[in-house]
Amino acid sequence: MLTCCVRNGLSRHLRKLKSSQCSVTLVLQHTRKLSSTSSEEDLDPVGTLMQLCVDRYYISPGQTNTELFQRGMSCSYGPLGMELRRNLLEQWWHSVTRSTPQVFGINSLKSTNDTATDGCGQLRIVESEYLKVLEQQELSKEQLIQEVEKLFQRSPVVRTNFFQGALQQFVPSLELVNNRLPFGLAETGVCFQPSGGSGCPTEVTQTSLVWFCSSRTSSQWLDHWMRQRLKWWRKFALSPSDFSSSDVPQEELEDAASRGVRIMYSFPWGQETLETVWSRGNAELLQALKGTRFKLQYKDARKSVPHVVSVTGNMDRGVLAFLSNSFQQLKKDNNNQKLQQRKVLKLHPALAPVKVALDISRGATVELRQVCEGLLQEFLEAKISAWPGYLKAQPTKMEKLNAKYDEMGVLFTVMISENTLESGLLQVRSRDTTIKETMHISEIKNFLSRYISAAGNI
Repeated sequence: MLTCCVRNGLSRHLRKLKSSQCSVTLVLQHTRKLSSTSSEEDLDPVGTLMQLCVDRYYISPGQTNTELFQRGMSCSYGPLGMELRRNLLEQWWHSVTRSTPQVFGINSLKSTNDTATDGCGQLRIVESEYLKVLEQQELSKEQLIQEVEKLFQRSPVVRTNFFQGALQQFVPSLELVNNRLPFGLAETGVCFQPSGGSGCPTEVTQTSLVWFCSSRTSSQWLDHWMRQRLKWWRKFALSPSDFSSSDVPQEELEDAASRGVRIMYSFPWGQETLETVWSRGNAELLQALKGTRFKLQYKDARKSVPHVVSVTGNMDRGVLAFLSNSFQQLKKDNNNQKLQQRKVLKLHPALAPVKVALDISRGATVELRQVCEGLLQEFLEAKISAWPGYLKAQPTKMEKLNAKYDEMGVLFTVMISENTLESGLLQVRSRDTTIKETMHISEIKNFLSRYISAAGNI
């Protein structure tokens, strides 16, 4: 059944929407015309990157879809984009739950009928059939307004963040840790954000950590999580200096927050926020769990109510940040001494959607394909994502093949040839160095595993 999404509390978001609209306008100015020549690509790096993302299966085609992606909203991802986002979320989860003890994963509902959350959500879901019924009734303007308000009040609130869900799970989680602090609750998934003037929300892939600690240590924990998060973003960056942090101005602080720090990325059109760390005090926790103050108290000499530090991230914008950060246009001379441009996505090995591409030289035989299929199975068992390039219908020149895999961000290309059948030797090309080396077929899986593991531990 069709649903109609209705937005309340618009005034709270006006400043954010105005800022976002300015950024979007700048982005769209960059991408009105996608370039085809090298000189034009130099002048329009954003348009070139967006076209590459479409051509190489990161996002689906279409102006609307591209605009959503540029605005940091969930879009229609292609196979490689989905894998990149999955890898990014997995790395985020590991960094949060394994870097500090006592962080637990939770899951909250996308919508709720609980009236206790009435003041926390700005978006509600209303079935269109009910609105049609109201239209058919002979009601005065005042009566219609009253009926619509009642309908809104009965309708479920759609989550715009994970914060309230974590507050609701505080008491049972406090019992889990034997009433001792600090501890945190982490969650990832889709939230809904108001979209300027359309009346319906857009989806955003968010990450959330809500950290409960004592009042005397809340400032230190905010600094801790700010440093940890900035270090994490820079870990996977080709150019770490593009990621920075800055304090949230006093006039832009959220309700109940005494301090905020933003993790920013410098896009070609300006800085955008990837994550925000807030010091929120305990007012929202008390409000969310009215009448249970004694249950909120943890074990210390004063029986205090915990303070809250929250970390909220936008992983759709994070995907775009790493694609932008890893995108390079390198000039090189070919054999004819002509200047050419090489486009490459130098994504971090832990984030790259495809680690290795398997291909075969000309004159392919059934035996060569069987070797590729055997290697592919080995890679899958070792959890190494591989691209079955050997399945292509028509042979491709090596230069074009390398260009395609560089634009896809593939770490290594493995070429199987007749020589592989005779001696077990194959050719391995590196995306980052373009160096080709010969390796025995029995070594390739362990080589890739060690390379990816070592890169992830840096």
